Amino acid sequence: MSHSLTEKAKYNFNKLQKRLRRHTGQAIADFNMIEEGDRIMVCMSGGKDSYTMLDILQNLQRSAPIKFELIAVNLDQKQPGFPEHILPEYFQSLGIEYKIVEEDTYKIVTDIIPEGKTTCSLCSRLRRGILYRTATEIGATKIALGHHRDDIVETLFLNMFYGGKLKSMPAKLASDDGQHMVIRPLAYCKEADIAAYAEHQKFPIIPCNLCGSQENLQRKNIKMMLQEWNKSHPGRIETIFTAIQNVTPSHLADLSLFDFANLQKTDVPLGEGDIALDKPDVPAIPVGLEQESTTQAIAIELN
Repeated sequence: MSHSLTEKAKYNFNKLQKRLRRHTGQAIADFNMIEEGDRIMVCMSGGKDSYTMLDILQNLQRSAPIKFELIAVNLDQKQPGFPEHILPEYFQSLGIEYKIVEEDTYKIVTDIIPEGKTTCSLCSRLRRGILYRTATEIGATKIALGHHRDDIVETLFLNMFYGGKLKSMPAKLASDDGQHMVIRPLAYCKEADIAAYAEHQKFPIIPCNLCGSQENLQRKNIKMMLQEWNKSHPGRIETIFTAIQNVTPSHLADLSLFDFANLQKTDVPLGEGDIALDKPDVPAIPVGLEQESTTQAIAIELN
């Protein structure tokens, strides 16, 4: 019986790994994230997402038709109790080029932000500046971050609910000064798949505890909302993510994206179609819903 379970677990893990590889490879291709000769700085926080990103990128590197380099970079922010040995030892076990950047952002954040207030925003700004500087120092042509599909959907709602913007996290982004290119290779990957993969691989996870047990409450609330939606309406997150890729400016209200003021009657139909008097055509099955998930089966067999 145990032999059968082991074989089943192995089969499910292979499917999971192939799915993560396929989704990562598709995102890389869709957004032209990686090009011949790239030197990619893989930002490693020590969390499940960055470990999975590095693992999948190394996997793809071995079979890709183009040549590119990977250098793992960790920012040691001098958090009390941060296990400084874990990431260097892990990188050495992989035989990968790496760099540990030591900057005491912990003291800066705790000196400026009053106790009990969220530190995520300032911490992110400080970290971004240091990583851009490091990318220049090591000659990186791309900066890879481990944000996944669920991060992107959560950010969409954070911006809508709190910022009044229809905006999310792009899979590829040039920095404000135009000097750096940021990529998110896991943009098409589900957080549940990443969590299952990280558990199976037994990555030495380091929690982000710069602010103790404090969490970004807004993001936490959005995540809980989406999880509840997904329980009651399976496939909803996939549909929302598909919507981000399927925008119709003429059916929104942004004057900078569509010239409503100069819109004229014409004999030629608009590309988006005339549905002003029609009932919404809502598919019976959510768009983008995948039927192949084996994440739950993997989680059961790993426990």
